[in-house]
Amino acid sequence: QVQLVESGGGLVQAGGSLRLSCAASGSIFSILGWYRQAPRKQRELVALISSGGSTNVADSVKGRFTISRDNVKNTVYLQMNNLTPEDTAVYYCNAVQDFSGTNFWGQGTQVTVSS
Repeated sequence: QVQLVESGGGLVQAGGSLRLSCAASGSIFSILGWYRQAPRKQRELVALISSGGSTNVADSVKGRFTISRDNVKNTVYLQMNNLTPEDTAVYYCNAVQDFSGTNFWGQGTQVTVSS
């Protein structure tokens, strides 16, 4: 059974930092990453990382957010620096199953940045 367990969200002031973690279990995942959804907006890509370390990072967070992955722990991290109120959203962990391409989602973790 696939499980994605997220942690690390919270409330932070503008300019602050947070680190999100997502531990994936129950399968092998070719891609791990993060999406976010702000109120009244569509879910959008934040960053993805392949098992080989290739990354895809949204322009809106490039230079501020860093995605990394521990393949032994099957865990993906999102280091978020210089946060702004526009980064306020629910952040969802995403995992793409290696042999099927099936997408799995975490339950979401709230990130709130106050001005």
